[in-house]
Amino acid sequence: MGTIEKDRQLDHRDAECNDRAIGSALRDLRETSALTARQLADESGVSAAMISRIESGQVSPSISTMTSLSGALDVPLVSLFRDVATERTDFTHVPKGSGVVSTRLMGDHKHDYINLAVHRRRDLNFEAHRVTVTQQDSELPRYIGHGVLFIQVLNGSGVYHYGKQKIILKEGDSLSVDAELLHGFTEILTPELTFLSVQSEARR
Repeated sequence: MGTIEKDRQLDHRDAECNDRAIGSALRDLRETSALTARQLADESGVSAAMISRIESGQVSPSISTMTSLSGALDVPLVSLFRDVATERTDFTHVPKGSGVVSTRLMGDHKHDYINLAVHRRRDLNFEAHRVTVTQQDSELPRYIGHGVLFIQVLNGSGVYHYGKQKIILKEGDSLSVDAELLHGFTEILTPELTFLSVQSEARR
């Protein structure tokens, strides 16, 4: 009986910690949106008193309540769970010279890349690659997607197009873009170009 009672006490403490974490996330999101509790209540249909109790960690909000609040704040439901403790997390350590080497074929074009990190979380996708492109007669691929892309040239140089913008990137240069616009290298100016590519996007 002692063990069962102890487990119940631990579960109760975990639930209280989760309630406080959800309440803290709700308060931060509300304040970031410059909304008072009364304004959020009007937008969500959840009473201001209930919002106050959730933010102070006094109650465990239902999924329907959290869905109404996240909808009024125009954020994914998982945003309210961002500070909730989890038993599952991943990390990736890639020693120098390591990584999973892959080759991408797109029509007549071919380039190599090394996977440095891939994370698939409930709220976002994150990828990091080291890409090597050589001068070829084939047309270089261009992309369109979601989220934000960051690249940094490690060696070589090339011409990068982002929408109607034309940018020459040289060794040490970096660039970050919203991935919703057509983008990509269109010309390699050196025999070989190597760059770091990091992309993050919300899961849909």
